[in-house]
Amino acid sequence: MKPTITKRPPLRTIDQTTESTSHIQEQIRCRAYELYEQRGRDDQHELDDWLQAESEVTQRKAKTVAA
Repeated sequence: MKPTITKRPPLRTIDQTTESTSHIQEQIRCRAYELYEQRGRDDQHELDDWLQAESEVTQRKAKTVAA
């Protein structure tokens, strides 16, 4: 039997990685602001809002990549 050669996806360039990272950060920023507004604009929870937003966005991103 002949071995199968699998083709690897091309490596990302620095520009593509930076663009992806900045896009994810923007999504996190927007989601954190939504959480801030839902909380009634309480300034005492900005870290909680950011961490929750970061978790939600990265989990959503991981599900998209896995699919």
